[in-house]
Amino acid sequence: MVRHWTFGQKIAAAFAALVLVAATIGAVGVYTARRVVAEKDRVIDVNAQLLSRAQALRAASDGRTASLRGYLLLRDPRFIQEQQDARVRFEAEIGALRRLVYTDEGRRQLAEIERTDTEVRAASDRVVSLRQTQATADAAIKADEEDVLPKRRAFDQQIDTFVSREQTLLTAAEQAATDNASAATFWLVVIVIVAALGATAVAFALTRTLSRQIGAAVGQVQSSSAELQAAATQQATGSREQSIAMSEISTTISELLATSRQITDSAQQVAKIAEQTANAARSGDDTVEATHDSIAGIRRHVDLIVGHMLELGKKSQQIGAVLDIVSELAEQTNILAINATIEAAGAGEGGRRFAVVAEEIRKLADRVAGSTKEIRGLIDDVRSAVNTTVMATETGSKAVDAGSKQFGHVAASFKQIADLVVTTTEAAREIELSTKQQMTAVEQVNVAIANVTQASKETETSSGQTQQTASELAVLSRDLLRLVQPRVAAM
Repeated sequence: MVRHWTFGQKIAAAFAALVLVAATIGAVGVYTARRVVAEKDRVIDVNAQLLSRAQALRAASDGRTASLRGYLLLRDPRFIQEQQDARVRFEAEIGALRRLVYTDEGRRQLAEIERTDTEVRAASDRVVSLRQTQATADAAIKADEEDVLPKRRAFDQQIDTFVSREQTLLTAAEQAATDNASAATFWLVVIVIVAALGATAVAFALTRTLSRQIGAAVGQVQSSSAELQAAATQQATGSREQSIAMSEISTTISELLATSRQITDSAQQVAKIAEQTANAARSGDDTVEATHDSIAGIRRHVDLIVGHMLELGKKSQQIGAVLDIVSELAEQTNILAINATIEAAGAGEGGRRFAVVAEEIRKLADRVAGSTKEIRGLIDDVRSAVNTTVMATETGSKAVDAGSKQFGHVAASFKQIADLVVTTTEAAREIELSTKQQMTAVEQVNVAIANVTQASKETETSSGQTQQTASELAVLSRDLLRLVQPRVAAM
């Protein structure tokens, strides 16, 4: 199967093998480095920190003991505060150690230290209380030696045991990290040696295989170089003919570009004229609309006059009704006056004055009746005039309606003209835009033709260079064959 592989496949396989070996070495190196670093980090972060915390715990205990002794000797409250501070530091170190300890033995020792510390603190508090009750320093020191000192010695021994054990764990961890690093280095060297031997074997096999394959490929190159020379000659001839054709096409495109520019200018003029026509149509439409509004105002005034005339007719009818009542009253008054005169004549001398008054009332009733007839005549004349005015006004209103309808038709015609002009303007603008796009496209085609012409010339030049390169390739193929397979090249 390997015999049928191509040159590139074999090179790729060789490089893949080298990359695989390098990746293996790198993976082993990274794993080794991480393991060594992890061991060192564990030694630094855990074991070394445990030893440091244990020593700090011992220092805090010593500080607490010193503060207690100072207070027992001098009874200075400052030593009480120092003892409290030392206790706080001690508790902080205990908490840190409790988080760091990772062995059961260490946790057990830490629990014993905490229990003994509780007893030491209780005994110390009793001695301090004894000193605070005005006891002598000797009595307090004696109580300290009898009660506190044995517990403190046991406490210090426990701390020393814990520190010694952590020192032993730190030494063992450092030795283990060193051993792991040495082992990792040994195996990494072994892997590198094995990889180097494998790469040497792959290179030897690849060299033999590629020598045979390159020899066969060089023979094919020699046969192909002659064909390449003939193809380069044909390509040069075709490139010259293509260059001449592209020159003629470029001339035609230039004429088409000039025609497109003229069409663009004409379309711009048409668009301007259409826009002016649209402005004029809109102006006429506004004038017609204003006239239509004026006619509508006249129609409203005519309707108002008709309303007033009709109201006047109603009022005249009401006046006629009032005149009827007045006429009837005048008749009744006249009858009453006649009756009063008759009654006064029958009353003798005493009714004469009443008869005179009745006569005057009768005359007044006659005058009122006459005036009522005159007023009725005037009202009839007013009614006739009102009817005539209403008829004339209705005729004018009909004429106004007819004029308003005609103006509506005119306005609709102007609006239709304006719409048609707008459509014409939009069409002119679309023609202008299309022409501009066409001109841009033609310019791009012109540029493309120029590029193609230039490319044809360059292709012609390149064909000559290709022909020369083919000749040089034939010479180089013979030289390469002589280097790869000297016996075949000599034959």
